[in-house]
Amino acid sequence: MGRVIRSQRKGAGSIFTARTHRRKGAAKLRAIDYSERNGYVRGLVKEIIHDPGRGAPLAKIQFRDPYRFKTNTELFIATEGMYTGQFVFCGKTAQLVVGNTLPVGQMPEGTIISNIEERPGDRGSIARASGNYATVIGHNVDEGVTRVKLPSGNKKVLKSTCRATIGVVAGGGRIDKPLLKAGRAFFKHRAKRNSWPRTRGVAMNPVDHVHGGGNHQHIGKASTVSRSAVPGQKVGLIAARRTGLLRGTKKIKD
Repeated sequence: MGRVIRSQRKGAGSIFTARTHRRKGAAKLRAIDYSERNGYVRGLVKEIIHDPGRGAPLAKIQFRDPYRFKTNTELFIATEGMYTGQFVFCGKTAQLVVGNTLPVGQMPEGTIISNIEERPGDRGSIARASGNYATVIGHNVDEGVTRVKLPSGNKKVLKSTCRATIGVVAGGGRIDKPLLKAGRAFFKHRAKRNSWPRTRGVAMNPVDHVHGGGNHQHIGKASTVSRSAVPGQKVGLIAARRTGLLRGTKKIKD
């Protein structure tokens, strides 16, 4: 029997867990309440901050509590063009302005949106990475659903009461600049998790990896592997529907 390979060791956590000590918190929309369902609430952007391990900047937004005499600070994913001192509005009757949050059913077709709820009240789960956005395609008023084009190009049907922020997520173009040296890659991954440097399987010995060994660095068997493969064997292209280069344009079903 060979050694326990890297993909098996990662499942146990331990040294492979994410470094979350300096992270600023979960970025979510406001918890849905009466004022958002029927009107709007006004928030003030207090500061825009960096969150370690996340490409997009976060915005600290202060809202007045609708029930008690206090302010609530929320962490939103900053949209491009957001600035400190800006007023943002959340709710059904909020205006169609970059940075505002409202139900997708209230937005006209072609609106650029981000941090979209998959289910009403889940506080945002789609199009949250830096530079990402989705587009509202159309509404079905009878069924109360809205079609959205996701960053991947796929189309998804959401309930029209799902909320989203208007605009593109800030921090776009981050991967356009090359890292150039190993030191930058080191610090990039230090903020995330232990996943770098990554030794190739074909560069290992047969005891260490399925692809190891041989007089030349080659896999020596098909790189595709079944979904039901045992853990020590499950490396490469897992349950691949197809392999090879993508040729032609991507066809998306309407």
